[in-house]
Amino acid sequence: MDKSQQFNFGKVISSNITALNFSETVGIVEKWISKKKNDYICICNTHSAVTASQNALFKESLDNAGICTPDGTPLVWALRLYGYKNQDRVDGPNLMLKLCELSSQKGYRIFLYGGTNDTLDKLERVLKEKYKNVNIVGKYSPPFRNLEECEEEEIARKVNETNPDLVFVSLGCPKQEIWMNNNKDSIKGIMIGVGAAFGFIIGEIKRPPIFLQKMGLEWLFRLVSEPKRLWKRYAYNNPIYIYRFLKTYRKNKKYTLTKNCVK
Repeated sequence: MDKSQQFNFGKVISSNITALNFSETVGIVEKWISKKKNDYICICNTHSAVTASQNALFKESLDNAGICTPDGTPLVWALRLYGYKNQDRVDGPNLMLKLCELSSQKGYRIFLYGGTNDTLDKLERVLKEKYKNVNIVGKYSPPFRNLEECEEEEIARKVNETNPDLVFVSLGCPKQEIWMNNNKDSIKGIMIGVGAAFGFIIGEIKRPPIFLQKMGLEWLFRLVSEPKRLWKRYAYNNPIYIYRFLKTYRKNKKYTLTKNCVK
């Protein structure tokens, strides 16, 4: 049984998305920290759901995660259609900021992994300005290429030397999810793949107004902001997601209701 079934979930296309709201997710992370549990969390959107239906290694990475949160609003809508009426978004930037706030209050040890050295320096500065006592114990910018086995082992050693409670991973999808899955037995603490959260938090990437996020149109805002980089993804991904979700909806809803206690 894949690990995503340890909590209630909804099957979206081919992957189980965890039916925990934002506050419940934070509570589970704090519980894991208190128990010194090593695990990882994937922040999922429609791109994740489509990619998992096409890429076996990426699907395995989602299946092995302790939690797969519904970041994209369409995934929230999907879970509500399955009966989880109180489901809300659990997105990377807000989850990261909330856990940094708790770090400043409770001393949780944070490691930042991904991005450039400049991004990491800015991020550490912004977080320390926002949360005076945030406990950042280390940061590392990996090379922008495939790593050798010896390099992976050295990175794991550097991370573990800091004895982190939380490792925020920003490598982009699907690279970060596959990396977390590959390192789940070697990295201490809870790894959370936060995608573009580093860029959002330091202001390099703008987030849309809340009303656009609630309407499920964050993708459109980002497309207008970064058309050259994102148009191919959205032109392909969005129609494929809608088609595959509708095609699998009845079967997946039946499966979800059979496997879970949905009121």
